[in-house]
Amino acid sequence: MNRKILFSFRRSSLKTKWALTSAVVIFISFAIICSVLYWSMHTWLLSQEHQSVNRTMDDLQVFFESQGSGMTIDEIRSNRGLMNSIIDKNQTVRILNKDGIEILRINDTINQIPEIKKQVPSQGYIVEKEKLEGIDCFVATSKLQMSPFLGYIQLTHPLDSFHSLMNYLLMAMCILGLGALIISFYIGHFLANFLLRPLHELRLEMLNVAEEGFGTPILMEYSYEDEIGDLLQVYRKMMAELEQTFLLQQQFVQDASHELRTPIQVVEGHLSLIKRWGKDDPAILQESLETSLTEIKRMKDLVEEMLELARGEGVAQDSHCNVEETIREIVEEQLHLYPSVKIEIVKNHFTNVYAAISQRALGQIVRNLLQNAIRYSNQDDKIFVCLTIEGKNCKIEVEDHGIGIAESDLPYIFERFYRVDQARSREEGGTGLGLSIVHMLVNKYGGKIFVSSKLGEGTKFQITFPLENNQI
Repeated sequence: MNRKILFSFRRSSLKTKWALTSAVVIFISFAIICSVLYWSMHTWLLSQEHQSVNRTMDDLQVFFESQGSGMTIDEIRSNRGLMNSIIDKNQTVRILNKDGIEILRINDTINQIPEIKKQVPSQGYIVEKEKLEGIDCFVATSKLQMSPFLGYIQLTHPLDSFHSLMNYLLMAMCILGLGALIISFYIGHFLANFLLRPLHELRLEMLNVAEEGFGTPILMEYSYEDEIGDLLQVYRKMMAELEQTFLLQQQFVQDASHELRTPIQVVEGHLSLIKRWGKDDPAILQESLETSLTEIKRMKDLVEEMLELARGEGVAQDSHCNVEETIREIVEEQLHLYPSVKIEIVKNHFTNVYAAISQRALGQIVRNLLQNAIRYSNQDDKIFVCLTIEGKNCKIEVEDHGIGIAESDLPYIFERFYRVDQARSREEGGTGLGLSIVHMLVNKYGGKIFVSSKLGEGTKFQITFPLENNQI
């Protein structure tokens, strides 16, 4: 049974859990308060009843002492009015002889005569709690001596009014507790609906994104700076990153299917040619193998560059590098690959400068720009790499005097697979992704890139990066 209740509670909604939990907590708190209050009232009222018995017995003893030991039973009967004024109307007083036989009774609240206790003191009285006729009572007993009479005074104080009051108080507390439980449940449910409404809207938006895709705009508005507001910011950031990752993955698939189709077809065609008759013709075999190896190398470069664009890695907070050292390494690398190329580094008050970019990223940027400059320049043309400081930024310029880029093509050169001259780009081995990678890395590290070019005169790329913090 307990497992079923626990399982049902776990499967219920958060609003129901909140309402039930708040109701139970409030009810338990109310029950504890009522229990303490009930016990306090019970103790206090019972003490008041006990004090009433003591007060009456004290008055009776004072009355008999004032009348003297010579007072008779007849005189007591004649003073019933005075006795009634001393005794409460709900109390019964009896005068008993030494054998416990009733001689005189005042009031008739309890007919049963309590048994005389052996431990009744000679002076004062004793008070004990007994059950008479099914009613709890305080019974006070003292000795009475009137010459020649020797007996007892016995006072019976029923507690039926006290128990009725406590039962009424207990019933009132139970009714109030039940009402508090119901009211707290509905108030908790209302507050849960009100406070969890943003989470409900967020859930609907998540379901909408799951059904409609990442293009669905986020319509939820929540301006409070609380836990839900923080959760919404985390959700929006996460959704933006997921959307970016999804778009990169989708773009990678499209790019791969689009660009790899041609080299694969070329390799397949040459392999088929070799299979049919190229094995017997050394010239055809050599040409097919060289073409296949060229296309395979192009595919390898293409895949590596597409993966570079698809990674979408975050920027480390401590990313920095020595700009001049990194560029010199890349220039030496290119001179080793292309010995006939002329590359000159020009510095303008540029010594030991660190930029807020990783060495790998800066090397990739400069490498792609230099390869483009080498690819589209004549062998006799010199390529310049200029390094300068502008305020809080370092500027890197890569300038060539090659074929240049038409003004109509400049807005599109950073798009993937865009080639100014399709035929020549294929011949030079370009994949059409180099400048896209440059643009992506520059933006990732908070830099800016500008390009200026004229046909037949050359092209200049200008890149600026923020300096490392301790150099600003």
